[in-house]
This record gives sequence, C-alpha cells and structure tokens, in this order.
Amino acid sequence: MFQGFDALPEALRPLARDPRPPLSDPQPPSPNETLVDCAIYAEGHRLPGKFSYAAARDRVRQIEMLGHEAFVWVGLREPDQNEMQDVADVFGLHPLAVEDAVCAHQRPKLERYDDTVFLVLKTVTYVAHESVTKARQIVETGEIMVFVGKDFVVTVRHGEHGGLSEVRKRMEADPEQMRLGPYAVMHAIADDVVDHYLEVSGLVESDIDSIEEVAFAPGRKLDVEPIYLLKREVVELRRCVNPLSGAFHRMQVENKDLISKEVRRYLRDVADHQSEAADHINSYDDMLNSLIQAALARVGMQQNSDMRKISAWAGIIAVPTMFAGIYGMNFEFMPELKWHWGYPVVVGIMVTACLTLYFSFRKLNWL
Repeated sequence: MFQGFDALPEALRPLARDPRPPLSDPQPPSPNETLVDCAIYAEGHRLPGKFSYAAARDRVRQIEMLGHEAFVWVGLREPDQNEMQDVADVFGLHPLAVEDAVCAHQRPKLERYDDTVFLVLKTVTYVAHESVTKARQIVETGEIMVFVGKDFVVTVRHGEHGGLSEVRKRMEADPEQMRLGPYAVMHAIADDVVDHYLEVSGLVESDIDSIEEVAFAPGRKLDVEPIYLLKREVVELRRCVNPLSGAFHRMQVENKDLISKEVRRYLRDVADHQSEAADHINSYDDMLNSLIQAALARVGMQQNSDMRKISAWAGIIAVPTMFAGIYGMNFEFMPELKWHWGYPVVVGIMVTACLTLYFSFRKLNWL
C-alpha cells in the first residue's frame, strides 16, 4: 500500500488496491531512459502501480465518473518523434506543440491549443569554476516543456540538468497542493525554475564583483576576455528569463477559464520572482557594459602611455642618428674631420643632447 491510502475517499480505495489498467492497454510501458514517470493522482494522493499512457488516462476517467478529481502526470526526458507521438495520441496534443517538444531549442513562451496549455521554460544551472579568468562556461541552459490539460500534465525535459524528481516529491508530500490539479503542478515547475534563476543570478553577481575589483584595482593588468565571457553568459540568462514576463501575464489574463483563482495567486508570486530575476540580470548587463567601457578606456590610456614612451625614446635616439647620418656621408671636405678633438666633442654633444631630452621627457612623465 502507498502513503496516504487512508486519506483517500472510500470510493477510491478499490482502485488503489487494484492497480490493473481498467479499460485498455493492459501492460505498463517498458522501462527506458525516455519515460521518467507516469503516475495517477486522485484527490491529491498518488495511486500505486505502473501504468501505460492510455491505461492511466482511462483510470483517471473512471475516477472522475465517481465524482472525484484526478489527473495523470507523465514525465519524459528527450523523447524521440515516435515516443512523443504515442503521448500525443493518448492526450490529444497539438502537432505543432509536439514538434516543438521534440526539436527543443525553443524560446520561452506560452501557447494555448483549445483546452491545452503549452508552456516552454528555459532551465539554468551555474557551472562551478575556480575563477572567471579560467572559466570557459559559467551558465548552462536546458529546457522544460509542460503540456497541461484538464486531467493531465506532460513534462518534457531537455538537457543534463533541470530534473523534476524533487518537484514531484515535494508535491506528493503536500496533498492539499496536489489537489489543486494539473495547473498546480505547472506552478510548482515554474516556481522551481524561477528559483534557480535567482540562485544563478546571485552567483553570477559574485563573478561580476570579482571582475570589478580587478578592473579598478591600480597597477593590475586587466584581461578583457573574462568580461566578454560574462557578457555572453548574462545575455544567455536574459534570453531565458525576460520572455517569461509575457508568458506569465498571459496566464493571468487569457487563461482565467482554465486556471483556478487559487493557482493564479501562486502564479502571481512566481511572476514577481521572475521580474526580480529579470531586473537583476538587466542590471548585470548594464554593469558589464560599464566594465567593458572602463576596460577599453584603460587599454586606450595604456596605449597612449606606451606611445609617449616610444615617441620619447625615438626623439632621444634621433640625436645620435642625425650625427651618424651626417658624418657617415663620406664626403672628403667636412668640418672637424681633421681636428684632433673633433670626435670627443661630437660624442659629448650627442650625450649632452640625449641626457637633456631624457630628463625633459621624465619631467613631462613621458618616461
């Protein structure tokens, strides 16, 4: 028996005791890497047993005929076209949404197909690294697609992170929340994803702070590449977070007939957290733009300093070069060629001129 059996209404206990599929498809699906879980939830509690998609849908209909609330939650990981089509045939998913779920790499969005809502979420995780200067990637992204109908939830995950096992465990431990139905599951998934946005954005802020210390520290050599790396990762974060503002707004405005008032309250809280994450990420983008400008200005100042030094040394070297050029022309009749003190006098003049220029440039901070 499963936890929460005693909490089930008396009419549902026979179904919980006998997990055999009631109407069709008598064998549960064979274990594979694509199917993560397929479970039935009645009155907030999970029924025991393993079900195929069609059998789970039939069992839910039986429970609904008894006057109780129930739904199916199917979890998939990177399904192929055939696997996704099997799910679509059972739950009546729109072909365009099925294509998006298989192909992945979608922009975060919310679409409605009749009484089915299709939500695309971008998941993010922070890639641990010793320092920003040695990192090659800071943020890794994935995707979660959520199909929500009257009595089913189908989640499709792409990427190595963003698993929903912890979300499922939390929901199963809270029957009151699970009793709110499939859209409560959608809220729990969106809430988990948005919480990761806030967590990752806080870690990225620490990286930006470390780069700021280097950028404005006197006497420290600044490498622009880590700043551009952070800029690229923040742009990726912004693409994950910002489009959800419109999606959450549409949930509140356009889907009132599908989503209960109580679930919409929870979704408003998630929307607030998403707005907070979006504001943080936009501020990081502005900070990095300022850092890039500061870095370019610092590079330009360093180049100007180098050019002054090069020009100063070129001016100093020009003096002996001039004398060497004049007396290297090999004319027979030139001043001081036959003079006994000609060579030391010319060398003295060159040294004096060079020293005079050197100290003049030092006074001007060119050297």
